[in-house]
Amino acid sequence: MQTIAFATDADGIATLSIDVPGQSMNVIGPDFLADLDAAITRIASEEGIKGAVIASGKDSGFMAGMDLKYFGSMLASGSGTSGDERPAPAAIFDKVFVLNQLFRRLETCGKPIACAIEGTCVGGGFELALACHRRVVGDSPKTQLGLPEILIGLFPGGGGSQRLPRIMGVQASLMYMLQGKLFRPAEAAMLKVVDEVVPQGTAVEAAKAWVKANPTAATQPWDVKGFKFPGGAGQFNPAFVQTMVGAMPMTLKQTQRNMNAPVALLSAVYEGASLPFDRAIRVESKYFAKVAADPQASNMIRSLFVNKQAAERGARRPKDQPKAPTTKLAMLGAGMMGAGIATVAAQAGMQVVLFDRDLAYAEKGKAHVEEQLKKRIGKGMTPEKVAETLARVTPTTDYAALAGADFVIEAVFEDVAIKAEVTKQVEAVLGADTIFGSNTSTLPITKLAQAWSKPENFIGIHFFSPVEKMPLVEIILGRQTGPAAIAKALDFVAQIKKTPIVVHDSRGFYTSRSFGTYVQEGAEMVGEGINPALIENAGKQLGMPTGPLAVADEVSIELGVKIMTAAKKELGDAYVPQGSDDIMVKMVEAGRLGRKNGKGWYDYPEGGKKHLSPVIGEMFPRTAVQPDVEAVKERLIYRQLIECARCFEEGVLETPEDGDIGAIFGWGFAPYTGGPFSHMDTVGIAHVVAVLDRLAAAHGERFAPTKQLREMAASGATFYRPVPSRAAA
Repeated sequence: MQTIAFATDADGIATLSIDVPGQSMNVIGPDFLADLDAAITRIASEEGIKGAVIASGKDSGFMAGMDLKYFGSMLASGSGTSGDERPAPAAIFDKVFVLNQLFRRLETCGKPIACAIEGTCVGGGFELALACHRRVVGDSPKTQLGLPEILIGLFPGGGGSQRLPRIMGVQASLMYMLQGKLFRPAEAAMLKVVDEVVPQGTAVEAAKAWVKANPTAATQPWDVKGFKFPGGAGQFNPAFVQTMVGAMPMTLKQTQRNMNAPVALLSAVYEGASLPFDRAIRVESKYFAKVAADPQASNMIRSLFVNKQAAERGARRPKDQPKAPTTKLAMLGAGMMGAGIATVAAQAGMQVVLFDRDLAYAEKGKAHVEEQLKKRIGKGMTPEKVAETLARVTPTTDYAALAGADFVIEAVFEDVAIKAEVTKQVEAVLGADTIFGSNTSTLPITKLAQAWSKPENFIGIHFFSPVEKMPLVEIILGRQTGPAAIAKALDFVAQIKKTPIVVHDSRGFYTSRSFGTYVQEGAEMVGEGINPALIENAGKQLGMPTGPLAVADEVSIELGVKIMTAAKKELGDAYVPQGSDDIMVKMVEAGRLGRKNGKGWYDYPEGGKKHLSPVIGEMFPRTAVQPDVEAVKERLIYRQLIECARCFEEGVLETPEDGDIGAIFGWGFAPYTGGPFSHMDTVGIAHVVAVLDRLAAAHGERFAPTKQLREMAASGATFYRPVPSRAAA
């Protein structure tokens, strides 16, 4: 066997130690399936084997589930484009039902099977555990168990949607599966998802002891005549009916009817609960195959898992550069952004010098660090760890205190002159050989780098607020940024466990520039007399986290006007006016700055709930005829798509992978699409061009397709297949 070490002790108890070669974490692939099949046959057929314990041979954890690259290979090319040949759901069923059959063989092999879990056990790995007759977990704060498949466009397809409801009840199991929520050991034991929690490192011993003491415990509860679901199930059970009647509309509301997997999961649970178990797992595989056959699943898997992991493992890091971890960070600026960066850096073990022009500001920044750390007490953080982490943060107003720092991040006021002055002061202390990173969302890195004697050591490192929660960091290369700076920035992002994308210099870079179009289009439609409520609801129905007007209020309408004014001043005649410019200026002149002063597109009454302001209707009278919601949705999404395509054509983006990851994790672009580039590939580039031409004719040149898009439409190319030549980066 290549993936399982099979050993039998003197008591006749077999231990199956899973160790998939070439993988940091155990995953389910073709070799594992073949080895587990052979192991089950041996357990069932050899009289000397009294039972078995399944464990991991890796220190990294038990098992992470299906190898998604292998899974993608089952879906033809797996690229999610409209021109791909994808197998029919029936063909996919035959492939995915193999796992269900295997786990069913395991639990009906006639011998007691215990699972010894140490560390992470999720997805297909947790479904393997559910198919065992006993689940023993080593107690560790790092251990997580559960079925998170919904988060990447799938749902449990190895019996999980049938076994978990039979163990913990339909309502409770749906709460976990629909959210992809994970269990900690104690929580899992309380909900009877695991049978025993033992001290870390002793799970195998405890599992063996149970098998030895229970030689006849080889039948699952659902295979015993008269079995009933905890809490009840079936079409004539009032509690079950009430749960299912409520679950579907709640799910459709949460997903805005955009996601396939949650609806399929509900269908599998509803139908499976009324069937014998062998029929129920066939129903599960039927719905799973239907979900897998749609490009939505492969798009989400590619962007949310495969490409995200590749980015985090250094896909864009220069290969010839030595590792360059940060040990002492010079954090310039102790505002919300700087303090957030200081928090994650200190948590990663770095010494942080938190610099600001006023000691009170610097100390306020450290107080923010303390506040954030205390929020995590009981979630992997202890009071002792809080004190230890906080001790690594030193507030100061003295540039000399920065001495010895091996990386600098600047997050001072968004003004070129102010940033230049701070940059020069830091260079006087640290020297130009130190890598300097500027956290800016709009100002061109090439221009900011002029204040550093060695621009090859200057790089943009754009964080998103709140830093502690937002997963993305946008690394921006100036024209002269060198490989050492790229490696340093990416190593820092890896240390703080965030997801990086790498883009080239441009005003607004990729994320701010592309996301800004969502807000601009919303404002432009208000100016045209379209109902703000229609605009906001259309944005949410697209799958965006919130409507464009609400976003503008949160970010600050005033800030948007300041950025626009600075761009006009900087670009002069080259500035391309937007229809939203005058609308935003009118809002600011009316004193409607956004949430920060309690009035923007929305009103924010003290102690009350925010609501779209009736004043907006007076400022921008509504037209008698309103567009339908689909027309509004189309404008909002295609305005973003064309800006993303422009960034790609201009070389701001080098890869569609960075574009999709940046959009989803940077501004919440509809995750079910897999990102803007996956979405354009899926609907077809020719279709995208046709829609853009129609929108450009109706609403202006901002929708005009790029030359590259037209070439791609003509040639049949897609973003995830070779594309025509493009502007040099």
